[in-house]
Amino acid sequence: MLPYPALHASHAGIWIARPGEPARAVERGTAVGLTAETPTILLNAPLTGDRLGYPDLSGLDLLELFAFVHPARFAVPTPAGIARALGLQPPADEAGVPALLIAAAAALVERMRDADWAERHGAWDSVQALTRARWPWAPAVGVSLNRPERPERGLFQRLPEWEEGQPRDPPRPIAIEPEETIGRLARLTGGQAEQRAGQRDYAAAAAQAFAPRARVDTPRLVLAEAGTGIGKTLGYLAPASLWAERAGGAVWVSTYTKALQRQLDREGERLFPDPAARRRRMVIRKGRENYLCLLNLEDAMQGGFAGRAAVLAQLVARWAAYSRDGDMVGGDLPGWLPSLFRRNGSTALTDRRGECVFAGCPHYRRCFVERAVRASADASIVVANHALVLVNAARGRDAGGPTRLVFDEGHHLFEAADSTFAAALTGAELIELRRWVVGPEGRSRGRRRGLSARLLDVASQDEIGGDAIARAIEAAGLLPADGWLGRLIEAQPFGPLETLLAEVRGTVYARAEGEDAGYGLETELAQLPAGLVDAAGPAAAALGALHQPLLQLAQRLEALLEEGPDWIDTPARARIEGAVSALGWRTATLAAWTALLARVGGPADPDFVDWLAVARIDARDLDVGLHRHWLDPTRPLAELVLKPAHGVLVTSATLRGGGDGWQAAEARSGSLHLPAPPTLFEAPSPFDYAAQAEVLIVTDVKRGDLAALAGAYARLIVAAGGGTLGLFTAIRRLRSVHARIADRLARDGLPLYAQHVDPIDTGTLVDIFRDDSRASLLGTDALRDGVDVPGHSLRQVVMEAVPWSRPSVLHAARRAASGDAAAYDDRLIRARLAQAFGRLIRRADDRGTFVILSPAMPSRLLTAFPADTPVSRVTLDEAAERVRQRLSPPPDMVQGGSTPAPVEPR
Repeated sequence: MLPYPALHASHAGIWIARPGEPARAVERGTAVGLTAETPTILLNAPLTGDRLGYPDLSGLDLLELFAFVHPARFAVPTPAGIARALGLQPPADEAGVPALLIAAAAALVERMRDADWAERHGAWDSVQALTRARWPWAPAVGVSLNRPERPERGLFQRLPEWEEGQPRDPPRPIAIEPEETIGRLARLTGGQAEQRAGQRDYAAAAAQAFAPRARVDTPRLVLAEAGTGIGKTLGYLAPASLWAERAGGAVWVSTYTKALQRQLDREGERLFPDPAARRRRMVIRKGRENYLCLLNLEDAMQGGFAGRAAVLAQLVARWAAYSRDGDMVGGDLPGWLPSLFRRNGSTALTDRRGECVFAGCPHYRRCFVERAVRASADASIVVANHALVLVNAARGRDAGGPTRLVFDEGHHLFEAADSTFAAALTGAELIELRRWVVGPEGRSRGRRRGLSARLLDVASQDEIGGDAIARAIEAAGLLPADGWLGRLIEAQPFGPLETLLAEVRGTVYARAEGEDAGYGLETELAQLPAGLVDAAGPAAAALGALHQPLLQLAQRLEALLEEGPDWIDTPARARIEGAVSALGWRTATLAAWTALLARVGGPADPDFVDWLAVARIDARDLDVGLHRHWLDPTRPLAELVLKPAHGVLVTSATLRGGGDGWQAAEARSGSLHLPAPPTLFEAPSPFDYAAQAEVLIVTDVKRGDLAALAGAYARLIVAAGGGTLGLFTAIRRLRSVHARIADRLARDGLPLYAQHVDPIDTGTLVDIFRDDSRASLLGTDALRDGVDVPGHSLRQVVMEAVPWSRPSVLHAARRAASGDAAAYDDRLIRARLAQAFGRLIRRADDRGTFVILSPAMPSRLLTAFPADTPVSRVTLDEAAERVRQRLSPPPDMVQGGSTPAPVEPR
């Protein structure tokens, strides 16, 4: 038994226990004093510190010990979750948590003494480094480990090397017959396909996207809406796997949320039962900013990180040695691990600045990103996300790329295109460009490498290339530097671009309305003051002075690749090829910025929406700049993504936006810009919504009354016994409601978690919510359709109001261009309501209530819900009683959670 006491703090109270003694309730001051004087076992120190009102709280965080002993292993970061992960008995109540923490710590330490501990390799060296980093657990861990008889291989030697493969042959033109698709579907579902006509029909419709196309720039496009419960994932994987198998090509399945990526990963077990075959034939691909950069990690471990960040680096290194693919965002790195370190340095461990030196990196052959790229080149099914697919197309990386695409969660395709094909000339983007060109300046830390460092051989061996690099570095001196935002606020800008941003900021503030104070501000790029117009010319000239040498450098590098001088060996060639790709992206960005500046003081471009903005949070400026979005982003989507493909399936449970016809789906998918119309298919949900669900519109909660709003949430959560997802349209109201009701709900045994309040990442919050049937979760848009919680854990959705669109320059422009502003707004709102309602019923045995706290909910929006769903306008008293009658927990449901269920019916 370890000699340390344990502390547990929640909204319901604070408890302390010493080994072998019963827990006792204490006051906040006593708890803070104990942790300041004595090493104390905690579970999630940042969260415990928030509960105690002591944000700098530190101690023996059990989650850090778990991450050391079991790297790359999942555990819900709650007492019950840790207990299940370690095979211990979950605590009966919150007073029993400290004893559980002591037992869990002892079990983890004891595990390290077991001869069959699977994660032993590297632990000794890690704990030596963690001791130097003053990790609180190091003494307890150190005495539990024996020094290896022989030196162990370090992380950078243990990771396997990827191998270059032969280029893939083009896929063969084949057709998938309906009966073949049905047969494959039956195999995947275990022979139950005959009982599911909707899934069978959906699979046959999806197969049409895999037929050979008849004309260039005219893909076989299928738009398919499959209601919740159809089983669309296996429905499209059946024809996709058949086509990949027989045509010898790769199907890229693109998602919008990490939850669906995880689900597809699980479905791969049905598609490829053999684990080795599955690893080879089904690959998860993400943008490089998701993967651990080994060179960044090495720098962090060799002194680049200090203090607590150094501990994080060592724990991440432990994880990297056992990780399946090095994915730090949604992969097997516990989402809660980086959040334990308040000044989170995990983003510095990925390549978020485009600084990769490719073959110049000593870890290039072991790089997680390069391994994923090569694995996807030979895979049958590549699971990616909308952002990666669109960015690759926008940056010209899809030449010879996938010819068959499946966009699942296709209702988000418009938003993904809107983000990808936009331009933002902001201070944050400009300083990032400066760092990419120049490298570290002044007291800047980290491995930021400028062009001359990344292309050292070019700078030294080639006169033309070296001259272009030198001129680019000189021109980058006119870009904003460290401290730019402070100089703008103090009206002391330096250089033409800071002067431009100062004028932008002044214009936005001059036009801001009083109620905007404290939040993001924006104004149209029209009727501009003379100072802003005058500043645009010198700013454009400064960008041009940088654009020209970068363009010349890209051209010179391409020439060097063709000429192949003696000093270009294989690593240098790979490094130059990577630089050419990065330069293409940077020069395209500079061209877009220059075009945007040409608009200042000039005529508007009807294809674009331009505006000025100051990004703010809590009354503090974060960024300043000019923005440009396509009025219709599906135009570049169609040109760059859809037309080059041979077949595309766009699918979703709410593709038509909740009660709307196909016109909206066709417009938002880009199909209107293709030569031929798409194939349309609809499969309604098989669920009995009349019996399983109910929509309640509460009519007596006054808008703007925060006390009444908080009271309504509390009553509805109590009535449901937890299991509530609360959705808000404003962070301020979310925080206010949480602050008013969290303590009293906790005293009733109903934990309440919240985005933007709890220091926990969103994915982990959802894991906690899913794991505890009495927990509730408050959140904003990210939870409206990014949550998949089947079963009793999510039995009620409460929306604080109708999710009207936030007024913005972009929304107003698209609204005006639609031709029917009211219908445009209604279409967006119905889509949001349909997506939110879709969180509620995920299985045939689910039951739930959807509540909207809006007395003025328009009846015309009710078509967003399934046609047979009962809808009633009721008082809060009536709503609470109906919820209690419908959702009272079954007798065998106990606190501590329910077993997570399959994500989607198969």
